[in-house]
Amino acid sequence: LSSLIFSMTLTPVLCSLVLSRKLKERQNWLVRGVQWVYQPFVRAALRFRWTVVLFGVLMVAGGAALAGRLGTAFIPRLYEEAIAINIVRLAGVSVDQSVDYNTRIERYLLKNYPDEIQHVWTRLGTPAVATDPMGLEQNDVFVTLHPREKWTKGRTQAELTEHMSALVGLLPGVKAIFTQPIEMRVNEMIAGVRSDVGIKIFGDDLDLLGSLGSQVGSIVDSIPGAEDISMEQITGSPVLEIRVDQDAIARYGVPADDVLETIAALGEIKVGEIREDQRRFDLTLELADRYRSDPDALSGLLIHTAAGERIPLSRLARIIETEGPSVINRDWGKRRIVVQTNVRRRDLGGFVAEARQRIAEDVPMPPGYYVTFGGQFEHLEQATERLYVIVPIVLTTIFLLLYFSIGSVGDSLIVLTGVPFAGLGGILGLWIRDLDFTISAAVGFIAVSGVSMLTGLVLVSTIRQRIAEGLPVDEAIERTRLMRLRPILMTALVAALGFVPMVLNTGVGAEVQRPLATVVIGGILADNFLTLFVLPAMYSLFGTRDPGRIRTLKAEQQITMLTHRS
Repeated sequence: LSSLIFSMTLTPVLCSLVLSRKLKERQNWLVRGVQWVYQPFVRAALRFRWTVVLFGVLMVAGGAALAGRLGTAFIPRLYEEAIAINIVRLAGVSVDQSVDYNTRIERYLLKNYPDEIQHVWTRLGTPAVATDPMGLEQNDVFVTLHPREKWTKGRTQAELTEHMSALVGLLPGVKAIFTQPIEMRVNEMIAGVRSDVGIKIFGDDLDLLGSLGSQVGSIVDSIPGAEDISMEQITGSPVLEIRVDQDAIARYGVPADDVLETIAALGEIKVGEIREDQRRFDLTLELADRYRSDPDALSGLLIHTAAGERIPLSRLARIIETEGPSVINRDWGKRRIVVQTNVRRRDLGGFVAEARQRIAEDVPMPPGYYVTFGGQFEHLEQATERLYVIVPIVLTTIFLLLYFSIGSVGDSLIVLTGVPFAGLGGILGLWIRDLDFTISAAVGFIAVSGVSMLTGLVLVSTIRQRIAEGLPVDEAIERTRLMRLRPILMTALVAALGFVPMVLNTGVGAEVQRPLATVVIGGILADNFLTLFVLPAMYSLFGTRDPGRIRTLKAEQQITMLTHRS
């Protein structure tokens, strides 16, 4: 907007003050050489018009086919110069065991990566304000890295992460999930999972959910690209199961309520309330800790009978050590289990498509059970749905602006062909650089759609002026191409060179910039190359050829402008 304002206000003033009044327009040797090379191609394009147009159509069709082979992802992985490792162990582990093992892991990493790791620390358990609840069996190991110049075991963070993953995977009793601190938190807050892909299985029976999760995990493990596969741990917590023996309590004459009240005292029984000014505290009664941790001590707990006898709990109930659910997670009130995985060395969209097909074929879901996909792929689907709305609006707006500028639907459509030509260049750029189609690349396609109109609009407007002056169509096209070749090439080069630093950038955040810049540069170059050859042939076949009609359209536009002003 600021450029538009200055070009309409300041630029004319500067031209009147600075430019010489005795200017003589001449072409330098480079432009003359380019025109000498380009002129026979223009004549050939006008001579073989249908062949050139067919060539353009085939190129666009080939680009569309190539687009189907591009990988898809939400955004490129943005490397944060830090690594987060989610460690999962067996449920029921004690605090001392967790702290001891975490310390060993930290020393192990520092010993093997002295040139890469700057600091390492571990977060264990749930904070007082339980915004991020985790059991003692889950820990987050945070690793900050030295600058890459000091690294000796990897050129990129992706290589270093794979190296660390293979090393930590050798540790016994540990399941490690590698991610990044900010990436992990964003995934967790938005999608409820910590990895790139979370496969959520919903149902009621925890045992059946565990069985289905194991089957899904095996399938995901067999798909190329899956790394750091883990299933949500819902069992394995040690549980004391106490079952009252009805025959025994009848024989001893002990009410079942007396036994159950004693068992309830393993937790807390509210017996009163304490007040301090405006504050209130529950007064509770509970048994000593040894009864909760030692089954033998619990078995010897004495219960009084009506006859005054004291009988051990083991005679009135069966005490069984078993395993129970360590956690029961729900989404929207429905029980679920999650199989998580990271995706490396392939695109996210292709991985999810293959996983979805394999799970549907090999893991039939019982009635009432179903599967959904979350994580980064969930963001990709939401963003794609928005693009289905945004892109048609953008193209419609561009077409309306072209029509108001030219006044002809046919000529406006000819200019609009720059959009598929630019799209072809963007697709070729992504394919050559082995980049996935991401949201940043989609932004590049939207931006280059507007830029691609410039060349066609300049050419068609000038061709129409020459036809209105009385020149034949082919001669008007040829003169316009030679006359406007220099500004077209300069505009394309300037627009493309402006994105070169983003293409070559290797610093933090460059992963997001590269697809956008690649699409813009490839789109601009392809649009200008194809427009220089295909647009003359298209205008010669389908463009407005009647000088009188062009003059009429111009007059109507001028009348409309005067009416608006008045």
